[in-house]
Amino acid sequence: MPSRSERLQPAVDQAQRRQKDALQRLAEQQQKLAHAEQQLAELKRYRADYGVSGGGLTVSALLNRQQFVERVDQAIVQQARLIERLERQVQAARERWLQAHARENALGTVVDRLRNQEEQREQRLEQAEVDERMQYRRRGTP
Repeated sequence: MPSRSERLQPAVDQAQRRQKDALQRLAEQQQKLAHAEQQLAELKRYRADYGVSGGGLTVSALLNRQQFVERVDQAIVQQARLIERLERQVQAARERWLQAHARENALGTVVDRLRNQEEQREQRLEQAEVDERMQYRRRGTP
């Protein structure tokens, strides 16, 4: 008959898999966020560079330039919103990982404690057998 710690091992294994999966999803979300932040920084640099020059343009060129700058500004706003959404997703993924990690640790602690108890029980049984043999030997010798 399997011991209690052996019966709990599948739950520990599953908790470890869930923790690993949650950690991988967290890393993926963090990469998406970093990429989006990089894109936002590029848009802002582009906007700053494009907004610097502007002298000597015709009216239609100035209007086109202004419309383009407005589109870049809109892209910056959209990218900032995307970053906010991704930050929330990263936080949610972090929370899921923390929960999975805590569960894995808790199950690991329980299994470790059960194994220690089982080892102590086994040692007590062995000691009792040794003691019994020693008493039997003592009685058998006159």
